[in-house]
Amino acid sequence: MTYQKLIRQLTTVYDEGEAKAIARMVFEVRYGLSLSDLLLGKEAGIPEDELEAITQRLLQQEPVQYVLGETTFCGRTFHVEPGVLIPRPETEELCHWIIAADLHRQTRTVRNSLLSSAVHILDIGTGSGCIACTLALDIPQAQLTAWDISKEALNIAKGNAKALGADVTFEQVDILESWGQVHDSAASLNHTTCPRDSFDLIVSNPPYICNKERAMMEANVLEYEPHTALFVPDDDPLLFYRAIATYAQTALKPGGSLYFEFNPLYADTLYSLLRTMSYHGIEIKADQYGKQRMIKGIKM
Repeated sequence: MTYQKLIRQLTTVYDEGEAKAIARMVFEVRYGLSLSDLLLGKEAGIPEDELEAITQRLLQQEPVQYVLGETTFCGRTFHVEPGVLIPRPETEELCHWIIAADLHRQTRTVRNSLLSSAVHILDIGTGSGCIACTLALDIPQAQLTAWDISKEALNIAKGNAKALGADVTFEQVDILESWGQVHDSAASLNHTTCPRDSFDLIVSNPPYICNKERAMMEANVLEYEPHTALFVPDDDPLLFYRAIATYAQTALKPGGSLYFEFNPLYADTLYSLLRTMSYHGIEIKADQYGKQRMIKGIKM
């Protein structure tokens, strides 16, 4: 099958621009062929049955990242499969914001001639581990802990951390059930909570899509990505934010930062929630599409 033929098949399901992007990704990621190679017809010799199997999965609208088993996040390759959410560009922007803030902290520390110390960070709902691994690798002296309710997600995240050389401690935690109590990996029993003032920074990209929004979602998201990582009840869209922000009131050090990615529909409500909970220096940032998407609050 040629590059052009794959595009033609995919246009029965996707618009032309998306079909071209998916086809190019297949040939580049799976077979190491650039666009120039494809225009020169260098795809000859690729096993027809293998490419046909990939095509059939794509025609079922399975996300190309799952079909290929990987995606790029902040310039690194992460393994993904249906047990974890596919990392989005908006989440990359959240990481860039955190990293930039830390660079400012480092500059201020050097200016004041203070010794730099470890930065203790907690990532809640780590999924593929994209946030935790990125911060572990891009923030000097970062010490990362990452939580997720899903054993499957944690196994994927651990594999990504190992492949990238990121030092992250992964723990199975249900933040809604235990509000920070760590589950024993063997018996799934709660034991101790983290001590007070444990973290300099807590970050989360929790589920934030209400069930009523399902009708507006693409099939490749709705039918393949894990619903536990996507949806919250219509009557409680800030369910995870309230639980995490409450936990952070104890777990963050004084002056520690809390970062969230959120649904733009609830920007004002989330701002009010953090203000009511006595966080200060609250700042909202828009994503590359101009939608309010990220928020930061500082513990008193």
